[in-house]
Amino acid sequence: MRVLVVGSGGRESAIVWACRRRGHDVHIAAELPAFADGEHHLDLVIVGPEAALVAGVADRCAELHIPCFGPTAALARLESSKGFTRTLAARLGLPSPAFHMSSSAEEAIAWWHQFGKPVVVKLDGLAAGKGVIVPDGEEATIAAIHELVEQGPIVLEERLSGPECSLMAMCDGRVARPLPVAQDHKRIGEGDTGPNTGGMGAYAPAPIPYDVDELTATFIQPVIDHLMEMGAPYVGVLYAGLMLTTDGPRLLEYNCRFGDPEAQAVLPLLVDDLAEVALACTRGELGDRRLHWKGAACTVVAAAEGYPAAPITGAVLEGDLHDWPDALVFRAGTDGTRVTGGRVLAVTGLGADLHAARTHAYNRIHAIGFDGMQVRRDIGWRAIGAELTSYAAAGVDIDEGTRAVDQMKAAVERTHGPAVLRGVGSFGGVFSAAAIKAMDDPLLVASTDGVGTKVELAARLGRYRGVGMDIVNHCIDDVLVQGARPLFFLDYIAASKLDADQVAEVVTGMAEACEAAGCALLGGETAEMPGVYTEGSFDIAGTLVGLVDRAHMLPTGTLQAGDALVGIASNGPHTNGYSLLRKLFAWLPMDTTPAGFDCTLGEALLRPHRNYLPVLEGALAGGKLKALAHITGGGLPENLPRVLPAGIDAHITLGSWPVPPLFRLVREVAVGMPTDELYRTLNMGVGMVAVCAAADAAALQASISEPTWVIGSLVAAQGLGRTVVLADASTAAWATAAGATA
Repeated sequence: MRVLVVGSGGRESAIVWACRRRGHDVHIAAELPAFADGEHHLDLVIVGPEAALVAGVADRCAELHIPCFGPTAALARLESSKGFTRTLAARLGLPSPAFHMSSSAEEAIAWWHQFGKPVVVKLDGLAAGKGVIVPDGEEATIAAIHELVEQGPIVLEERLSGPECSLMAMCDGRVARPLPVAQDHKRIGEGDTGPNTGGMGAYAPAPIPYDVDELTATFIQPVIDHLMEMGAPYVGVLYAGLMLTTDGPRLLEYNCRFGDPEAQAVLPLLVDDLAEVALACTRGELGDRRLHWKGAACTVVAAAEGYPAAPITGAVLEGDLHDWPDALVFRAGTDGTRVTGGRVLAVTGLGADLHAARTHAYNRIHAIGFDGMQVRRDIGWRAIGAELTSYAAAGVDIDEGTRAVDQMKAAVERTHGPAVLRGVGSFGGVFSAAAIKAMDDPLLVASTDGVGTKVELAARLGRYRGVGMDIVNHCIDDVLVQGARPLFFLDYIAASKLDADQVAEVVTGMAEACEAAGCALLGGETAEMPGVYTEGSFDIAGTLVGLVDRAHMLPTGTLQAGDALVGIASNGPHTNGYSLLRKLFAWLPMDTTPAGFDCTLGEALLRPHRNYLPVLEGALAGGKLKALAHITGGGLPENLPRVLPAGIDAHITLGSWPVPPLFRLVREVAVGMPTDELYRTLNMGVGMVAVCAAADAAALQASISEPTWVIGSLVAAQGLGRTVVLADASTAAWATAAGATA
């Protein structure tokens, strides 16, 4: 066929490539030439940009009797007017956010105040992907409304939360057939930060927990049916921008063309002949035909310096601009030698899976360069989290660890005499040391632990002192929950090959933590084991011994239904959950500062484990404490039961404490992980839980010199007890009796 592609960007380059690979005679033009009827010699026109559709290219093609894959100007209002789309979606009952249209800043602000929820502010008309502001707080929302209303009518939409995806379907006026779902990265900065752009990269198929045909039946086919009933059949691509919320998918917008850069990721996967399918759409002949695709694609955009605010043009392109067998180059803002626009080009890597495609894309784009080139290094980073459904999927099986403890418990307990009060399965071993006469009945409390896979991240970033603090503070907290104060600490460091500077840095961190706790560092053991540890890796473990008088030992044995649970903040993941975290953020550079963070991602992940001894000094002396639980591996669900008596359960109210930015990001990205699995893997912002009588909660909180939160209470169990129930605040009325927050 003789095909004309209207447009001049990266999307149009991908359309041209997809048609030419099937042998079609393809031409590209920024706009439809001024043909006379019958003089065009064209078999098909495919329209790329939304502006051309709004300008009526499809209408002109109809006058010239040229088959055109693209809707009429009237139907392009689905994209050119967000208010039109919102009104239509409401009429058809499509799952959508609440919205309000306005041309007055004062009226819009009044509606928002009455609505009482965060909103997104959008220009009603076309804005090349940039007419959207997501404000935080009252001042920013009012400013956003004033800024955009000066440019034209606006739409306020309820602010939803969740990952976005792009569902594009080929439509023939009667039926819609989906292409693979894609996800793009709209913001300029890594970690999805900074201003919105037209798109800095995309990948497909996106790992979402929804069937693509069901999404099409929910969000696209009803529109096609409605327009056909109205006598205005829709021919072309209908693109539904969706947000995957906890309540299900919601419609954000419609576009009337292939996305950019989604087209660059999706079209190379298409097995079918794009031009032939598009022509069938213009004839209403899709019928029962299904579209087929294979493999995965990752598209990385190279943008000009100053983009998106004020792109700087003129830079000279260097390197290889040709296609490679597993990576394609789609040109956009370039004449082939110099930068002429904001998004200069896109590279699409292809592979059997997203990991391979991503590798090929970045290998390819590293062979191209120009002054000021902006390339995000994290395209596709959220895809890993979307596929994780449990901690086991990241390589750690909590249940297997529990089974191992159960199997060894009997053998270990055979070695116990009368002096051993607590052993395997509790936070630390307890041994009666009555010979220490300074106390009436002194008890020695011991804890042995390791830092875990956090050391891999420390080795990768070359930051070792913090993990030395981690092991000491972790063990201090484990004996603290039994009421004990630390006496001395013994360390163990092993590596494939010992590095004296690295060991000195780790031990210095241990010494600093011991000094802060009034604990002696008595030295320890180093081991060099090539072949056991991989090159460059190391491991840290240690044992701490503490002392407590039996009369002050925790838990007190008086725990009962009605007792309050007081949460004390963690300062990060501490030393648990790093197999998940490292996998989750594998494609997000550690020097990125995600939105809401006050430091880089690497610094947040390597923040040393807290020592709760100075925090709890007043509480330990106040006589109100019944028990403490250190929230380590297994999170709240696995650690609170270790201090509960038989017949007692713990109910935790989710939302009763502020979840720190790092854990909010984890929750946002690990969309496939159930809530209970997430709280079973990470501490989610609570590193220690204190148990006291409900009447003593306020006094206990007052004895702690930092904000704390009543996060739940103990209740009588229905069964054997020692179970933790996580409940949403809206469904946990029982928790309101536990006391006010501090």
